[in-house]
This record gives sequence, C-alpha cells and structure tokens, in this order.
Amino acid sequence: MGVIQLKRAYEPAARTDGRRVLVERLWPRGIRKAELVLDDWLKDVAPSTELRKWFNHDPARWSEFRKRYFEELKASPAVDAVRVLVALAAKGTLTLVFSSHDLEHNNAVALKAHLERRARPSKARTSK
Repeated sequence: MGVIQLKRAYEPAARTDGRRVLVERLWPRGIRKAELVLDDWLKDVAPSTELRKWFNHDPARWSEFRKRYFEELKASPAVDAVRVLVALAAKGTLTLVFSSHDLEHNNAVALKAHLERRARPSKARTSK
C-alpha cells in the first residue's frame, strides 16, 4: 500500500502529492475549478448532506460522526468510490483533498483512517 496524505484544497499542489482526489460533496469556496489541480473528484465518498449538516464541524460530535460516516461508506454508491481510493492507494501516493478549516475533525481525516483499515490485511486472510 502506498501513502495516503491529506491536504487542504487551499494549499498548492506538489509533486509529492501523487494522485489528488477531492473528497468533498461541495466544491471548495473561493477556488475556481481551473485553479485546483485534481486527478478526480469523488463526491460519493463524502458524507451525506444530512450527516455533514448534523456534524457541523463540532468536535464534541466527532466520535459519533465517524461511526455514522463509516456506516455510510459501507453502502452504495460510497462503497464503489472507496474501492477506487483503495486501488489508487495501492499503486502509490494518494492525496485526499478537502476544504475544512479544522485539520483534525473532518471527513478526510475519517476517510483516511477508513481506507488504511480497509487496506490492512486481516488476520483471517493472512493466517493459514
């Protein structure tokens, strides 16, 4: 598995970013589409509008947000987008691009943890 990185949409792209994928349902405010260097935009992997509004970037709701978001990621069409991201990460560096100002409590942080957990071989698959 390659490296999964996080980067705000407002930071400049770098060679070390590898594949850059926007993981937001909404386009980042104040950025023109021609300005943001991306390889893809996977809206389906972003939290639902209802979940995003409920969370409202409230750190007190972070644990419950993660639990609900992980459930959403197991359902279609998010599950297909997750598979795409896991495959991209397996090939090299993947940068999840997000727009939140909170660097610790946002969907990209939760998604990165979910992807890393999915990419790890389970004991059942590795034992003989």
